Amino acid sequence: MSVSSPAASPDGEPARFTDLDPYTDLDPFTDLDPFTDLDYVPLPDELPAGQRWSTWDDIGILAGPDPWPDWLITADAAIDTDLGILKTGKEADVILVERATDTDAVIMAAKRYRTNDHRMFHRDSGYTEGRRIRRSRDRRAVAKGSRWGRQVEAGEWATAEFGYLSTLWSAGLPVPYPVQLDGTELLMEFITLADGSGAPRLAQTRPSAELLAEYLDQLRTAMCTMAAMGLTHGDLSAFNILATEERVVIIDVPQAVNIIGNPQGPEFLARDCRNVATWFTARGLEVDAETLLGEVIAYAW
Repeated sequence: MSVSSPAASPDGEPARFTDLDPYTDLDPFTDLDPFTDLDYVPLPDELPAGQRWSTWDDIGILAGPDPWPDWLITADAAIDTDLGILKTGKEADVILVERATDTDAVIMAAKRYRTNDHRMFHRDSGYTEGRRIRRSRDRRAVAKGSRWGRQVEAGEWATAEFGYLSTLWSAGLPVPYPVQLDGTELLMEFITLADGSGAPRLAQTRPSAELLAEYLDQLRTAMCTMAAMGLTHGDLSAFNILATEERVVIIDVPQAVNIIGNPQGPEFLARDCRNVATWFTARGLEVDAETLLGEVIAYAW
């Protein structure tokens, strides 16, 4: 709307808004209402498909642990843009997301767990022994495998992974930083090589003997630290470990198991140790699974 040229005031100066009579001097169809429209700010145009305003400050969003990394963008004006699928899985898809402002940008990984529209979600129930869904109605729905139950289950796994990542990252373990949790979407650090490309899984690499030994030391330390916290990964293998130039990063932790609280905890820990020992031995670095298990489990008690 536009403001009509106001009549001159008695001293010959143009009338100010304070001089206007809103009942006589403004055309209600073409002019501003000085009591309501002067502070009006038009909403921005709707963003194209694949983009959204950053959800960082939205109500209900869980933010990652302090201290926030230097690369994290928390500005309200940031825009999140889907860049494409990085990985598809039975329970979740991982999509690359760019969060950008006029001056800064960062690429992150968004893990989006499948909800009740998908029937592929299946985690071994052994992982969840010792865990408890708060509401009895939700527990019954999960037990029955209803549509609502599958949606609850997806949200529980997303929440579990966010919680474990937050705990492990705060303890200094090599895991991606969990940026935020929004329902069944977990936004986290995108682990890259020095050139910015995505880090490969350990199973895809052929490290030198020296680097292989360094990777094993890092994994042993991480496993011992987790055991001291009462946890084991539960599904640790060369496919759930990323390898950068000089370090390994453990991923996919929603099924982490409480070694003591879960009756099958010791067996999950033993399996993690066997998987690690088998892979490193196959690459030429002899690792005894029982010896590794003895080293790790000593930290749990």
